[in-house]
Amino acid sequence: MGRVFITWGGWNGHEPEQTAAIFADVLEADGHDVTVTDRLEPLADEDFMAAVDLVVPVWTMSQIGRDQEAGLLKAIRAGTGCAGWHGGMGDSFRNNVEYQFMVGGQFICHPGGIIDYEVNIASDDPIVAGLDDFGMRSEQYFMHVDPSNEVLATTTFKGEHWGIDWVRGATMPVAWKKRYGTGKVFYSSLGHVASDFDVPEAREIMRRGCLWAIRNGGG
Repeated sequence: MGRVFITWGGWNGHEPEQTAAIFADVLEADGHDVTVTDRLEPLADEDFMAAVDLVVPVWTMSQIGRDQEAGLLKAIRAGTGCAGWHGGMGDSFRNNVEYQFMVGGQFICHPGGIIDYEVNIASDDPIVAGLDDFGMRSEQYFMHVDPSNEVLATTTFKGEHWGIDWVRGATMPVAWKKRYGTGKVFYSSLGHVASDFDVPEAREIMRRGCLWAIRNGGG
C-alpha cells in the first residue's frame, strides 16, 4: 500500500474537485492511502513529501509558490511518483518551466474545442497493453513535448479547425511516461471533465499510469 497525495484547484472548468475524487476512489479501491486537499502548502513540507509515494496535481493554470514548486520537484527527484491528466497537470503553473520540464509537456491549444477524435495505442507497455484504439469526444490537446518521453498513446490532427491547417497529419502524444531523477512521471492528456473518464480506456490508462508511477510501483 502506498501513500497518495492528491491536490486540486485552479480553473473550475476542468472540474478539478470532481476528477480528483474519481481517482481518489480508484486508488483507494486499489488499496492505497489517499489524502485529498485543495491546498498547495503541503508541497513545501519536506517531511510530508518524503513520506508521499505518489502526488497527483490537479491544478489548471493558477500559480505555485517557489517553495511549493521546489518541494514538489525535490520529492519527485528523490523517488516520489507523479501522475496526472489533461490541463490539471499539463497546463499548470504556466510561469514555472522547471515544473513543465518534470511533466514532459505543456498544453498549447485544442483546435475545434470539443470534437470527435481517435486515440491510438502506440506501445505494448503494461500501461496500455490489451487496449485497442478508441474514440473520444473532448478536447484534442496539441502540446509541446519532451522528445525523450516514452510515448504510450497518440492522436493525429486533421487540421480542420480554427485555420490551423499546418497541423494536418501531425501525430501528437496523448499519454507518456518518463523519469525525473529517481521518480516516475506519468501523464495523459485525456480528462477535460469528469465525464471523459466514463470512457473505459481513458479511465484505465490513467489508473494504470498512477499505479506505475507510485513509488515501488510496477515497471
